[in-house]
Amino acid sequence: MSRPLNFRQIEAFRAVMQTGTTTAAAALLHTTQPSVSRLLSQIQHATGLKLFDIHKGRLRPTHEARQLFDTVQRHFLGLDRIEQSVAVLRKSGAGSLRVGCTPALGLGVMPQVIHAFSRLHPEVHVNLQTVGTHALREGLLYGLYDVALSTAAFHDPQLDAVSLHKASAVCVVHPGHALAHRDAIHVRDLKQQVLLTLNADDEIHQQFQRTLQQHRIECATTVETTYSVTICMMAAQGTGVGIVNPYVASVFARDLKILPLSPRCPVEVSMAFSPQSAPSAIAEEFTARLRDHFQAFVMPTARKAQKARA
Repeated sequence: MSRPLNFRQIEAFRAVMQTGTTTAAAALLHTTQPSVSRLLSQIQHATGLKLFDIHKGRLRPTHEARQLFDTVQRHFLGLDRIEQSVAVLRKSGAGSLRVGCTPALGLGVMPQVIHAFSRLHPEVHVNLQTVGTHALREGLLYGLYDVALSTAAFHDPQLDAVSLHKASAVCVVHPGHALAHRDAIHVRDLKQQVLLTLNADDEIHQQFQRTLQQHRIECATTVETTYSVTICMMAAQGTGVGIVNPYVASVFARDLKILPLSPRCPVEVSMAFSPQSAPSAIAEEFTARLRDHFQAFVMPTARKAQKARA
């Protein structure tokens, strides 16, 4: 009856098959030749198989030994791959990082953060997807993203979302626009102006509309669009006054006049991890880079004021 084999016996058998002699196998395993011979005797006895014979004073593997060696090799190759994976995880926390964010953050925040992160962790594969908040929420629930950021709230009890940064919406206008010379824009100044806004389901749009209604402001017309980038591009053409978050506005600071909006329209960046598993070490490191970025973020209007004073 065969007996269970232990790892030391299998390791000795593999070393002999690789080197051809018990002496060389002993050197490979940092042990003695008698110890290897004893382990070979044990594995033959445990398996009930004749694995070697002596031919002209040398060990010669049998057909059964070669078949067993093929199986053992596959096992050890699997162990090697496991050790390689462990080494990668130990070094970087994870081999890849899946990030989701809204398009505005994908343009105004992520390029700088990923640049800083990749310099510290060049071996990590980063996958960045820019989609709407609803798609981000669904992606987190299905485990498609390790971490996601949005300028709208994640309304789902399964997601433990946190506030990453708070700011205010800003107005963007062409430098030659009639309002461009002002230090700030009050909603009263928008009377009879062409407004460039996000679609009606956007939180910034909804807050802004409530403010207009409270002050009984009627605009000449409104151009609605899906993306803040489009608003900035239209404002740069002189189409009208755009209302956007400050992160995307900062990208167009050279082409637009960026002005504070009063009363303020709050903008908050929320962050959530996938509930499918605990955040990896590399996801936590990426989060640290995000926090550093937002801690150093200066409202584009304030930045210009600082330069003027300097």
